[in-house]
Amino acid sequence: MAARTASGGNGPEGGRDADLRRRGFLRLVLSGAVGGSLLLVIPMGAARLLSGAQEDEEGGGTSNNPAGRRYVFVVDVTRCIGCGTCCVADRNEFMVPDGYYRTWVERYVIEGLDEVHVDSPQGGLNGFAQLPEACPGVARDLFFVPKLCNMCARPSCVQVCPVGATFRSREGFVLVDAKRCVGCAYCVEACPYSARFLHPLHKTASKCTWCFHRVHKGLEPVCVRACPTGARMFGDLDDPDSEVGRLLSRPEAVAVLKPEMGNKPSLYYLGLRREVI
Repeated sequence: MAARTASGGNGPEGGRDADLRRRGFLRLVLSGAVGGSLLLVIPMGAARLLSGAQEDEEGGGTSNNPAGRRYVFVVDVTRCIGCGTCCVADRNEFMVPDGYYRTWVERYVIEGLDEVHVDSPQGGLNGFAQLPEACPGVARDLFFVPKLCNMCARPSCVQVCPVGATFRSREGFVLVDAKRCVGCAYCVEACPYSARFLHPLHKTASKCTWCFHRVHKGLEPVCVRACPTGARMFGDLDDPDSEVGRLLSRPEAVAVLKPEMGNKPSLYYLGLRREVI
């Protein structure tokens, strides 16, 4: 079983701890300690996830949303082709330093029933090399999973920041005030999604912002605009005409990453597989 070679853990050592956790979990699954097939889509209804997030907003979570909007990001794993166009668009928009990623794409390759390989060379920035032919008689399956900030309703990064530099805006965006950030990296360590990094030049925390500056102007995030297959979608969940609202109102499988952490992500996945943990 192989782990990711380079991914959005961000920085030279990024993703190492996540690899160890993934390996341990897969060993439990394959040994039968954790039930369920790896090859099944995660069975979670949108209504259940969304109702939990809504209760958190109304019940005094980290921050209520006086802006009257519920922005969400939806990624359809079945549409992603791993082209890296989204990563290029983000890098150009924000001048992301080499070796660090605000958004990245991981490739999951399943060989037979017990070999799960995960890689993300250069964060998927330049796409993925073609795989060698599979061994005769061994079934192979692969898919791509874009990763980015989950914009949690209960963000761990906000809780641990000692100077209030990381905060949740009135619209529900988790942002960083670079003028207040002291570069302690507590938020980097606290993020369960490895979505943050310390900028090597500015020495302050950096992350995906869902293009907050563009959304404020009524525009969509650059990665959404750039995606050639429509795998990335963004909008106001409470807007009856929004694509995300229509998608998440359907009774089909939808999931968030690491729901057991209790962060209440606003990033939802369609077609997410059990291999993604």
